[in-house]
Amino acid sequence: MNALTHFDAHGQAHMVDVAAKAATHRIGIAGGRIEMLPGTLAIIEAGSAKKGDVLGIARIAGIMAAKKTSELIPLCHPLALTRVAIDFEAVQAEGTRASSIYCTATVETVGTTGVEMEALTAVQVALLTIYDMCKAVDRGMTMTDVKLLEKHGGKSGSFVAA
Repeated sequence: MNALTHFDAHGQAHMVDVAAKAATHRIGIAGGRIEMLPGTLAIIEAGSAKKGDVLGIARIAGIMAAKKTSELIPLCHPLALTRVAIDFEAVQAEGTRASSIYCTATVETVGTTGVEMEALTAVQVALLTIYDMCKAVDRGMTMTDVKLLEKHGGKSGSFVAA
């Protein structure tokens, strides 16, 4: 297992120096879902939520979050992102499972550090936005399964979740 990179030899937190790293095309893909009552999903799909277009607003929120990740996560580098895409897939309730919306965030840059944190932040904020816009009808929504799905580029190469 590799050492934690955000700590120096004395155990002090620091921002990793990436100056000597080569700029490469980097991609981070994260996903997660929000579970809800079937009626809540019906409202979202019908576009009848009182606050407006739930998925449209959540998409913009996810994009904005990716761009602001370094302001939220203390040791993240500010990055010039070249692409942020937020996609949603509705899953109707079956049996004992709740209805849900699965969110995928794909973030890209050409730079010296990866965009995994930006993708994860985008998913979390997109899901939080869905919660915020629908909490008046369903306070029991649950955000779950947020994780890095893939990362490509850089010295460590590619990672694809099992």
